[in-house]
Amino acid sequence: MTAAPLIVVFGAVVRPDGSPSPSLLRRIGYGLEAAREYPDAPILCSGGVRVPGLSEALVIAEVLRARGVPPGRLILDEKSRNTLENVAAAAAQVETGGHPHVVACSDAYHLPRIRLLLALHGVKSRPWPCRERPPLGQGLAMGLRECLAVPHSLARAMARRRRRAS
Repeated sequence: MTAAPLIVVFGAVVRPDGSPSPSLLRRIGYGLEAAREYPDAPILCSGGVRVPGLSEALVIAEVLRARGVPPGRLILDEKSRNTLENVAAAAAQVETGGHPHVVACSDAYHLPRIRLLLALHGVKSRPWPCRERPPLGQGLAMGLRECLAVPHSLARAMARRRRRAS
């Protein structure tokens, strides 16, 4: 029997009152869809603390539990502070769990960088289809941000690989 993939819900902003932002709600929604498609797959809720005492991962897990996902399927990555660290945590979980690939749940503008970084870790991935879009202004701003983030993340990932190799 083939191992189940690892579903990864990538974090986004948690509001000061502890509620998920619209971006985080979209990503959680994709994770919920993926959880229904892959009922045996564990779900890595990824994202560190931005609001004191409340991590993105914890908020993701709470919403998924409230929507019927059994707590035993949820793995919390509360240490990751950025996409590069989210991907490293996912790669470690893939190795530990023997998962054939990652099902990446994030916004469309974010997925190319996620998948590129996963590939650098030797991890196969599949993007979950993004049916919702952020408001036009936010989508454009985040797309531009990703244009800058890709080379920055690549440089950091390559430097990290060189350090490990030496």
